Amino acid sequence: MSDKPVTQSAEQTRQALIRAGLKLFGEQGYEGTSTRRLAAAAGANIGSIAYHFGSKEGLRAACADFIVETMKGMASQALASAGDPKDPETARRQLLAALERMVAFIVASPEAGTIVQFVLRELSQPTSALDIVYDGVFEPTHRRLCRIWAAATGEDAESERTRITVFTMIGQVIYFRVARAAVLRRMGWNEVGTKEAAAIAAVAGANLMAVLDSRKEGRP
Repeated sequence: MSDKPVTQSAEQTRQALIRAGLKLFGEQGYEGTSTRRLAAAAGANIGSIAYHFGSKEGLRAACADFIVETMKGMASQALASAGDPKDPETARRQLLAALERMVAFIVASPEAGTIVQFVLRELSQPTSALDIVYDGVFEPTHRRLCRIWAAATGEDAESERTRITVFTMIGQVIYFRVARAAVLRRMGWNEVGTKEAAAIAAVAGANLMAVLDSRKEGRP
């Protein structure tokens, strides 16, 4: 049996640096995170940051790209790849499926924790990384949800009311991640696993259906 240390492949090192960047940039901010700490967290040589990303800023951009690709994958599963729904019932089902998928990923997925923390840091202290995430996933996904909402209700997809409504639909899910410690304490839960996520999705889904029922086409 060899006692030589196991070394990471170039791609493994790259992915480890991205994971370290997501965690440390989210926790400590860009300025508060040194390249030395990033390399140590990734178990990599400090020179690997320049090798793979050009600079610390390049690593931050790669973290944003990773979030875009991850969230696009989640959105494609939730929103279906076909065109926008043509009838209200299909649209309602699609909105409910999207909400349930958001709960499963954002609330229950361990991976979502570092992603949400990174994004929250960017929202409070915007940099070019926020532009990447906004242009790559936030805006297109929100627009798509607004179009589905319009198909379900007959309302204008780009009206102020519709855009705010879709934000509130997303926001109720985000709360369970952002306020996770308070939720666990108040609910008496040890974790948010499959059972807990299903309970959250059921209530959030009922809220969504109630709002849709109150906003049928032609109702003020």
